[in-house]
Amino acid sequence: MGMETVQLDAIRSCLEGVIPAAVATCSAEGVPNATYVSQMQYVDARHVALSFQFFSKTRQNVLANPQVTALVIDPVTAAAYRLELLYLRTETAGALFQSLKAKLAGIASHVGMVGVFKLQGADVYRVLRVERVPGPELKRPPPERNLLNALRQSGERLAACTDLDALFDQLLVQLAGEFGIEQALLLMADEDGRRLFLVGSRGYASSGIGSEIQLGEGVIGVAAQYRTAIRINHMTSEYLYGSAGRGDAAPEAEIPFPGLAEPHSQLAVPILLADRLLGVLCVESAQDLRFGYDDEDALVALATQLGLQIALLQQQAECGAATAVLLPAGGPVPPSSGQPLELRHYAGNDSVFVAGDYLIKGVAGAILWKLVREYQAGRCEFTNRELRMAPELRLPDVSDNLEARLILLQRRLAERCPSLAFEKTGRGQFRLCVARPLRLVEAEG
Repeated sequence: MGMETVQLDAIRSCLEGVIPAAVATCSAEGVPNATYVSQMQYVDARHVALSFQFFSKTRQNVLANPQVTALVIDPVTAAAYRLELLYLRTETAGALFQSLKAKLAGIASHVGMVGVFKLQGADVYRVLRVERVPGPELKRPPPERNLLNALRQSGERLAACTDLDALFDQLLVQLAGEFGIEQALLLMADEDGRRLFLVGSRGYASSGIGSEIQLGEGVIGVAAQYRTAIRINHMTSEYLYGSAGRGDAAPEAEIPFPGLAEPHSQLAVPILLADRLLGVLCVESAQDLRFGYDDEDALVALATQLGLQIALLQQQAECGAATAVLLPAGGPVPPSSGQPLELRHYAGNDSVFVAGDYLIKGVAGAILWKLVREYQAGRCEFTNRELRMAPELRLPDVSDNLEARLILLQRRLAERCPSLAFEKTGRGQFRLCVARPLRLVEAEG
């Protein structure tokens, strides 16, 4: 009786790199060779990728004879499966290569082989057949959570949000409540798509709101750059978060990033609308092997809905801004009392300091400086539309990120400068609330 055949997507737990896969090849002369490979990665229901690290006998055989047999073992049940593979190509760049590279870096760090496991390429194979190898196996424990139900519940609550501020908060609540993920970060792409700025976080000593990550930097930046989910299940310094760049004119212009000092599991998922990068959702844990393929699938699906919801709310805000009435420059300003609050602005990078402490920079800093100057001139009511049209802000003709920038600024003010606050007065309209007299200083340099 032949061995039982199974579907590749049913054995993805065997492809996490916990137990290396054994690979058997054969030379053109018919001489067999067997070895272990550091990583076999699931690509789709008919393909896997193997890590290519150096030109070995296995590599020579594969180039001469593309037929390969692999043995993989489930790390939980000890069930073994034999895969018949056919070598197709080697990828040395792109999303698949970067994903495999990140996983390999985590494995290398876990086994003390940093610098040895250097990925040369991702060898892509077609899976011709998967067979269950007869033998005893342990019973698989039930999953801790029903991720499909978690996705459904979270999706319903996200769909009920009527503005971006509520959407960002609800996302973090659902990750903790439905998915059991305590550490999470939400970042939005900036106007030119080169950096990401943090608009929401959960599970850290400080929120880090306003901190930034460059594309290609750490697990978040790589996921953003290559528009692909990046998942690492062991601690690796190669993919730790970098810090925000310091401003040219203001040496203290930096917000520390709030990620775990030593994350043992990381999963970063890009938030996309078609091929446009909106942001990145990142979750992490101090536990090894916290996130598997099923977690990745669920969060990719959640990020897909999130991207659509963000686009819808941005469109609604755009429509509201287009119909909002531009307010006159004059008008009564509510009185404020107490000691004057000094705001210092550096034009070089639009950084703003409050009472000597760094607050914000970039587009958000330019927005704040415009608002407080207008306030001093006698205004407290503003519209999103006028901000979009303000030439000094240097926004693109259509800036989908304006609402996200305002949320970032509002949250940063709530943390570091409660004397200034935004109050929503209608769709695309808000009021600047000032509790103390302001002293504005335009700094040199």
